[in-house]
Amino acid sequence: MAMENKKEQILQAYQFRHACKEFDPTKKISDEDFHFILETGRLSPSSFGLEPWKFVVIQNPEVREKISSAAWGQKQVTTSSHFVVILARTKADLTYDSEYLSTLFNDVKKLPEAAKEGLTKAIKRFQEVDFNLESDRAIFDWACRQTYIALGNMMTAAAQIGIDSCPMEGFNKEQVEQILKEEGIMQGDFGVSCLVAFGYRVNDPASPKTRQTMDMVVDWVK
Repeated sequence: MAMENKKEQILQAYQFRHACKEFDPTKKISDEDFHFILETGRLSPSSFGLEPWKFVVIQNPEVREKISSAAWGQKQVTTSSHFVVILARTKADLTYDSEYLSTLFNDVKKLPEAAKEGLTKAIKRFQEVDFNLESDRAIFDWACRQTYIALGNMMTAAAQIGIDSCPMEGFNKEQVEQILKEEGIMQGDFGVSCLVAFGYRVNDPASPKTRQTMDMVVDWVK
C-alpha cells in the first residue's frame, strides 16, 4: 500500500506541473526547498557521468531585467522566486583528452589509472565513431541533452513539493550569453543550454493537462 501511495503521489506531481506563465512575485521559495531542487539537479545522471553543466541562480533584479529583454520579454524571468540559467560545457571541456575530464576523473571521481584509461578510450570511441561528435556544435548539443535530464528532475522534484516551474527556450542565445559575459557571470568554456523559472503560480491552468494516449506514444517489441 505504501508503494502504491508513493506512485500516486508522483503521478499527482506530474499532473500538477505545468509551464507556469505567471508567478506571484510576493511568494518566495525557502532556502531549504530550493537547495533540495538544486540537489536533484546536481545528482542527476549524465552521459559517462561527465556532469557537463552549471546551474546559475540569478536573483539580481537588474540582471534579470536584461535577460528578460533577450527572452522575448517573458515575465517569468522577472517575477519568479528563483531564476536559473543552465549552462552546458563546450568542446574544449568535453573532448576525451580535455583537462576538465582529467580533473573530474582524478579529483572528483578518484578513478584508478586503469579505470580512467578504459573510460577515456570509451569516450573517444563514442565521440569519434559511435555518435560522430566532431564539430563544436555537435559536442555542445550533446552536453545540452544531458542538462535536460537535470532540468526535468529539478522540475519534477519542485512539483512534488508544490512548487511551480517554467522551462524556457524562448530567448536569443547569443544575447543572453553576451549579458552573462558582460556581467562576469559566465566564464570559461560554457554556453547557455536553457532557462528555468521557479516559484508559485498566480492562477491554476485554464484547462486540464492533455497528452497523447499511451498507445499513441508507446510501441512494444516482444
